[in-house]
Amino acid sequence: MAQSPDETEKRRRSLRPLATLFPYLKRYPRLVAGAVVFLVLAAATTLTLPLAVRRMVDHGFSGADSVFIANYFTMLIVIAAVLALASACRYYFVISLGERVVADLRRDVFTHVTTLSPGFFDTVQSGEIVSRLTADTTQIKSAVGATASLALRNTILGVGALGMMVVTSPKLSLLVIGAIPVIVVPIVAFGRAVRRKSRAAQDMLAEATAFASEQIGAVRTLQAFTNENHVARKFAAAVENAFRAAQSSIFARSFLTFFAIFMVFSSVVAVLWMGSRDVLEGTISPGTLGQFLLYSVFAAGALGALSEVWGELSQAAGAAERLTELLVEESSIRTPASPLALPEPIRGQVTFDTVAFAYPSRPEQSALHGLSFEVSPGETVAIVGPSGAGKSTIISLLLRFYDPQQGAVLIDGVDLARTDARTARRHIALVPQDLTIFAASVRDNIAFGRPGASEPDILAAARDAHADEFIGKLEKGYDTPVGERGVTLSGGQRQRVAIARAILRDAPILLLDEATSALDAESETLVQEALERLMEGRTTIVIAHRLATVLKADRILVIDEGRIVEEGTHASLVALDGVYARLARLQFETGAGALRRAAE
Repeated sequence: MAQSPDETEKRRRSLRPLATLFPYLKRYPRLVAGAVVFLVLAAATTLTLPLAVRRMVDHGFSGADSVFIANYFTMLIVIAAVLALASACRYYFVISLGERVVADLRRDVFTHVTTLSPGFFDTVQSGEIVSRLTADTTQIKSAVGATASLALRNTILGVGALGMMVVTSPKLSLLVIGAIPVIVVPIVAFGRAVRRKSRAAQDMLAEATAFASEQIGAVRTLQAFTNENHVARKFAAAVENAFRAAQSSIFARSFLTFFAIFMVFSSVVAVLWMGSRDVLEGTISPGTLGQFLLYSVFAAGALGALSEVWGELSQAAGAAERLTELLVEESSIRTPASPLALPEPIRGQVTFDTVAFAYPSRPEQSALHGLSFEVSPGETVAIVGPSGAGKSTIISLLLRFYDPQQGAVLIDGVDLARTDARTARRHIALVPQDLTIFAASVRDNIAFGRPGASEPDILAAARDAHADEFIGKLEKGYDTPVGERGVTLSGGQRQRVAIARAILRDAPILLLDEATSALDAESETLVQEALERLMEGRTTIVIAHRLATVLKADRILVIDEGRIVEEGTHASLVALDGVYARLARLQFETGAGALRRAAE
């Protein structure tokens, strides 16, 4: 989302980012038309009031005609009714338009964010994105709803009042029109400063929101390490920074408002002084001066209001800019113009052909170096190695979360980089090491593997994963909410729900990233049986840190520093007395030692 300093500065000098909202406005021409019609009607009605005042002062009072005065007051009531109705309708159309546009914008931004590759999220905090979806869209709702209509209304009112001032008294109008550049130019200059400070305040608030989101999501770890005070101080500091940035923006807007109102109404006083002399000299009538004075007040009020509106629009422009940065962000995983189709049905052959890869966030550090291997359809291959060897990277490349810098990853001989990633992923089921359990019911979490799955299929998947045993004991069974990230479930229960989800997907390729890591010995035995049934007839890649889970694999690949250093079965690799044998001795001897110590 980075931009060059020159580009950023150019955007800050204008309200140009708000132009990105025009496509959303064009979707609702009736709401826009209704808002504009009633806005113009309200402004035009307001501009008729000075004419009525002049007629009443010059003709009604001078003739002492009570009927004439009564008729004019009646007309003023009619005008007030029209103005009230037009204002109410304007509010309805404008606020409805703002809510509709922001709802569409939030939907589009969220939808787009879900399509971005994991490489984007390696460097951007989720809390930052949530802040843009909430705080920034609220700013835009205010702009599209109230602020923009006020800007247009005051523009119409100001221009109309200026025009009527010229018609009423060209001489006095010259004074007012001559003062406009003196007022407007500083307002525009201050508006740029407000926009810059508003963007800084929004960025600071987003940082505070991201920090809070992260800490709340890890509240159990936070409390376990008794870091409440430390985290509270850091958040307080982040909030204070956001407040200072907002205060700077508020001060700039306040000074802008002071300058605009003072200059505008000073010019009105000057006009009133000169006009009173013309009345004394008989050049203009008292009613005409009253009419001109009202128009000058309207123009001054409109110009003063525009100074405030400009500040609010500047804030909204900053918010629109931040949302636009998300919308224009392109995924590093792109679908070719003419993607290749995978064969139907999928056989499940997986090939890594001299793959070299480094994470975008760490380009100088290669995770894989010329990696080559092949998994035949229906074969179970375990990948083991020390931490950081590149095992999980293999899973990420096979799911096409990233594309390799060199070489190719293929399914059934088709290069994944030349396919539609979503289409390829539909043929893969995953049980990840870092489980994701959603704040929903048990049923919904299992059904996430295949949205729209039937109730019998969901129940069968739970049985195969040996999850139905504990689900039946829950208060509401499959309808039991499990809390955010599944906090009400044990680690083993969350693991079995994730396995049931993968079973329900019924994909020809199965990826198990330490799928039994969170299970106790009894649960592991049950789930291992389920996994063995699940793996029958499927291509399975097992990433394992615990070697006990890979003893029955057809082949074992030993990865170290992004390269395959050994390959074979458990027995052959132990006999080789290499990296695998060393890992096996460390795990099995450590486990045996722990059992001896527990017995003692």
